[in-house]
Amino acid sequence: MAFPNISDILATTIESRSRSIADNVMENCALYMKLKVGGRTKTISGGDKILQELSFAENGNAGFYSGYDRLPVAAQDVLSAAEYDIKQAACAVVISGLEQLKNSGKERMIDLMDSRMTVAESTMVNLLCNAAYSDGTGYGGKEVTGLDIAVPLDPTTGTYGGINRPTWTFWRSKVVDDGDATTIQASMNSLWAQTVRNMDHPDLIVADNTHWSAYVASLQALQRFTNAETGELGFPTLKFMGTDYILDGGIGGSCPAGTAFFLNTKFLHWRPHAQRNMVPLSPNRRYATDQDAEVQILAWAGNMTCSGAQFQGRHDINA
Repeated sequence: MAFPNISDILATTIESRSRSIADNVMENCALYMKLKVGGRTKTISGGDKILQELSFAENGNAGFYSGYDRLPVAAQDVLSAAEYDIKQAACAVVISGLEQLKNSGKERMIDLMDSRMTVAESTMVNLLCNAAYSDGTGYGGKEVTGLDIAVPLDPTTGTYGGINRPTWTFWRSKVVDDGDATTIQASMNSLWAQTVRNMDHPDLIVADNTHWSAYVASLQALQRFTNAETGELGFPTLKFMGTDYILDGGIGGSCPAGTAFFLNTKFLHWRPHAQRNMVPLSPNRRYATDQDAEVQILAWAGNMTCSGAQFQGRHDINA
């Protein structure tokens, strides 16, 4: 006899694994992991948009004075917020009536669900890790607004986070399009200098296979490999200006070809919804209306946000 509460098993399996799935998303992407260890992961609880507070100007009241000089106390409008849409992702886990009959007994059904949940979990991990590099236009504009729009090839055009880049120069990231892998270190030095402000500087560099290979070749006998145990994030890394330089390409990588992102993660944020962070979409039974099947959906909602685009950089070479 088939176990009668298949949907309950689906829902409880997702519920029991939701934290580990969310953790796996963070731990399988160098950027997400950096945001996690840096405390830049913060849930949202609702609202039409995700608001990310930012400072766009200095306080004009600051200055030197002497004796009885009058001190300026004018009101200062120096804070605002970027606005980001809430994006959604999901993966359905389905079981047919025939599979229920063939896998009768609670233990056998749990084994089947565990296998299918493993596949759904890895699928969601890959989906969100790849989205870290998206421009937000995938899936009809429903994809996460990733690095390809946060740090675009042309930061003088378009709108990001609801802020118009042509109008607001403080919202423009930095770009060096080298075009020549033989001068990669000199042009990386140039980009580094453009993204530094006092103690603020890039604390993570992620690169695709092409950029990684060119940088490794440029190091020659002075290769600066560290191992996963000593790397800050647990990823095998190189170093540039003391900052982890990580290959985030490899098999199926989504980092744009010939690109390295110079990231100051102090100003980047991962904002999942508190009630939709790898959870069952509904704990109730879900039936296919015209099929002998049941389904449960692993769901996520949120977005990647930025509070300081001017501190982010992009280095491109010929792919």
